[in-house]
Amino acid sequence: MTRPPGGGSRGRAILFALLGAACVCSLGACKKKISQPQCDQLLDHFAELVVKERYADAGPEAIAAERARERQEAKNADEFKNCTTAVQANEHECAMKAESSDALIKCLE
Repeated sequence: MTRPPGGGSRGRAILFALLGAACVCSLGACKKKISQPQCDQLLDHFAELVVKERYADAGPEAIAAERARERQEAKNADEFKNCTTAVQANEHECAMKAESSDALIKCLE
């Protein structure tokens, strides 16, 4: 299985930029943020969507390995460490319903 040009980091870069931007809110207007388990759930869902989009015709073992790699790479990014302070509950709910990585990213804008 070959990786797409750029190593697939574009989607993660966008996701992490949005995670950081989601933290910006005016005083008193901030809503409830999500928990670490919810951040992990969001990360798993994003990794699964990316893998399905890029490797739709790969076998189950290859998909599982790529999903684990995507998840680990994203989890190690500094931007993900802001997830519990940046993502609101309504954004998480939207993102978990997303059926594409682009739709998930839009939920976090």
